[in-house]
Amino acid sequence: MDNHHLIKEHKTIGLPIIRLQKTAWQDWRESAPERWLNWLDSQQFSLRENTMMALPDADHRIEAVLQSASEKAFADGARASKLSPGTYHLMTENEEEYEAFALGWALENYDFSTYRQSSSAPTPKAELAISDAAIFDRVEALASATALVRDLINTPANILTPAGLEHAARDLAKAFGAKISVTLGDDLAKHFPAIHVVGRAAEVPPRLIDFTWGDVGPRITLIGKGITFDSGGLDIKPSSGMEIMKKDMGGAAHVLGLARAVMATGLPVRLRVLIPAAENAVSALSMRPLDIIDTAAGIPVEVGNTDAEGRLVLADAIHLATQEDNDLLIDFATLTGAARVALGTGLPAVFSNDAELGQRLMAHGLKTDDPVWLMPLHAPYDKQLDQGHAALSSTGSSRYGGAITAALFLQRFLGKPQPWAHFDIMAWNLSARPGHPKGGEAMAMRAVFSLIREMAEA
Repeated sequence: MDNHHLIKEHKTIGLPIIRLQKTAWQDWRESAPERWLNWLDSQQFSLRENTMMALPDADHRIEAVLQSASEKAFADGARASKLSPGTYHLMTENEEEYEAFALGWALENYDFSTYRQSSSAPTPKAELAISDAAIFDRVEALASATALVRDLINTPANILTPAGLEHAARDLAKAFGAKISVTLGDDLAKHFPAIHVVGRAAEVPPRLIDFTWGDVGPRITLIGKGITFDSGGLDIKPSSGMEIMKKDMGGAAHVLGLARAVMATGLPVRLRVLIPAAENAVSALSMRPLDIIDTAAGIPVEVGNTDAEGRLVLADAIHLATQEDNDLLIDFATLTGAARVALGTGLPAVFSNDAELGQRLMAHGLKTDDPVWLMPLHAPYDKQLDQGHAALSSTGSSRYGGAITAALFLQRFLGKPQPWAHFDIMAWNLSARPGHPKGGEAMAMRAVFSLIREMAEA
């Protein structure tokens, strides 16, 4: 999505939007022009939640827009983007409020129409003028990154195969001068056997995508689960559970979106992105329940359930990542239904082996209107992974606490102690809300970008 309906200006243009708190309503009325008050009273307007009203000039043309302010400038920006076509600007001196409002405006205008045929001209939309160049650049970068995440998740699995995911990564790397390499075939089977086993049943073969960018600053490695479609394997999902499994590469989409935002804003970091890409399909080559498979770490793993394939491909990528000393290692994955049962579909779970890192991610989530919730790496559950028949179990011996045991499984593959966080995300909006259309969604991405930016600028 190239057009977020934002205009970069070094001066304020367009109609002002007056975002007003209820507590300031009476004070504002005392200083407002009489024509505005007469108009508001004639319309029996009150500053209720989610209300907006056009304010007239002396010639009865629109002079400004009054908007009731909610607790979230992001949501108000999304609502304001539905104003009639024209150019607007927000009246505020608060930079964080300004940026959140503009980002909500931009993200509300996302539309996935790649495969929709239409002969009609695009409908004109309201535009928001941003006078601060730095804020414009950050909002544009985050909006473009979010659009990339959404586009990748929304793309059907017959198009976004493991090869299609590689193509998207190569395009991104080329656009920003990153170095990229891809491992597949015999080399994948030899060096990353778990990724190979998970994807070998599919028509399009699995691969490990690895790209790097930047040569100064903290070393940041991002890992994204890239299961382009998840049938469940031989433990096959019911049709209702399979319907939106094109989103199972949501973790990969997140790290590509994050990488785009980091590179577009030129943050001084040494960035690495790893994506184990595969399709969990059914054929004569499918892995079976209780198969024992090899991993890059040399740890044999007993397959507890073929539908728990994401942790297997992540295990190989995490082991590779921790051969280096990272200042921050983060993985994103649409990993467990258990996390959704615990927190619902809109609140990502985060696990971390570093208590301070976990709290910082929570704080950045609140700061960016992109909340996450810290979950425990509860050590007593770790022993459940050792109760397989013949090797480390991929799923553990209990069906309870599944998001925790999945995170504990991943932790086993940290080759070196280093700050690590694991995000278990939905990556999909079941229904729309302001700034969040139905379909593929970036969750926790802005929170992590905010943390990386803080680290880069320290």
